[in-house]
Amino acid sequence: MNKDENKKVLASPPAQGERVGVRGQSATRHHLPLTPTLSPLTRGEAVFYKRLLVGLTLCFSFSVPAFAQPYPSKPIRLIVPLAPGGPSDILARTIGGAITPTLGQQVIVDNRAGAGGILGTDLAAKAPADGYTLLLIGMSSYTITAALYAKLPFDPNRDLTAVTVLAASPFILLVHPSLPVLNVQQLIALARARPNELNYASGGAATHPQMVMEILKLKTGMKITHIPYKGTGPALTETIAGQMQVSMFGILAALPPVQSGRLRALAVTEARRSALLPEVPTLAEAGVDGINEAAAHMIMVPAATPKEIIARLNREMVAALQNPAVKSRLAGEGAEAVGNSPEQATAAVRADLDKWIDVVRRTGIKLE
Repeated sequence: MNKDENKKVLASPPAQGERVGVRGQSATRHHLPLTPTLSPLTRGEAVFYKRLLVGLTLCFSFSVPAFAQPYPSKPIRLIVPLAPGGPSDILARTIGGAITPTLGQQVIVDNRAGAGGILGTDLAAKAPADGYTLLLIGMSSYTITAALYAKLPFDPNRDLTAVTVLAASPFILLVHPSLPVLNVQQLIALARARPNELNYASGGAATHPQMVMEILKLKTGMKITHIPYKGTGPALTETIAGQMQVSMFGILAALPPVQSGRLRALAVTEARRSALLPEVPTLAEAGVDGINEAAAHMIMVPAATPKEIIARLNREMVAALQNPAVKSRLAGEGAEAVGNSPEQATAAVRADLDKWIDVVRRTGIKLE
C-alpha cells in the first residue's frame, strides 16, 4: 500500500466489524463512531468489570466499617483503672448495668489497676476511637496526675475527652475526739498555735483528699504535717487509734466512725450539706470560703471518637442517672448524680486541671 492509500485508510475508518490485516494477521479494527452507540460487552470485558465492581465494593466496606452497621453492634468495654470493690468500681457496675438494656449491648467492666491509675488510663487513651472502649475515672485523679507528672504515656490534654460527669460525693474533715477542738475555727487556732505539731493522715501522696487539705492549709495558714499511708484503710485505722490527729476522707469511709463516735466530723467539703450527715456544716458555713470539693467520677473516651457516638453515650448515661433505682444506689454510696453534657464535662476537667496546677505550684508538692 502506498502512502496515499494508507492516508485514505487512516482518514476513513472501516465499517463496523470490517476485518483489517495487521502485519499479516487478520484482526477486527474497533473505532469510535461519531454517534456513540452501546454494543454488547465481550466475555472478557464482562469478567473484568465484574471483578472491578467486587473489588470496589470490598474496598468501600473495609474503609468505612463504622457506618456499615449501627452503633453499638458488639459489647462495650468500660475500663476502671483501679482494683475491684472501690467506689469507682461500684459506680462502673451500676451505670454499666443501667445502660446495657438501652444500648442493646452488654457493658463489661474491666479493672486495670496499676501506677495510680495511669496504666488503665493509658490503655483507654490508646484504644480505637470507635465507642467500644470507655474509661471511668475520678476527675481529680485524672487532673492531679496531669498536674504532677511532667511526662505521661498519654497526653491528658489531647488523647481523651469527657462524655459526662456521672456523680460526686463530698469529703469530710475529721479529728480524733482526744483533740480539744469542736469546730473548724478551733482547729485553725490550735494548728496556728502549735505549728507542725499536728499530723494529718491520707490514703497516699497526691491523692484527692490530701490535695484538698493542702488547699485548706493555704487558705487558713494552718501548718499541719502530712503523713501518707498506703490506702484509705490504714490511714483511717491509725486516725481512729489516735496516732493521727486530723484526716480527710470520703463520706463513705468517714460515716461509720463518725456515727459511732470514734471520730469527730468538723465540716463537709462541698457547698451543700450531706444528707448522710445533715448536722455537719460545710466549710463555708464554718468560716472558710472558696472550697467546694467533691470526689467526682466521669466517663471519658478517646478524643477522636465520633461526636454522634459521644452524644449517644451521653444521652443513655444521663437518662440512666435519672432512674430511681440508680439514684437510690448512688445515695447509698454517699454520692449525688450529675449527668451533664460533654461540653460541660470538658469545661469542668479544664478548670480542675488549672486549679491543681496552681496548687502544685504554690505548695511545691512533688511525688517522691
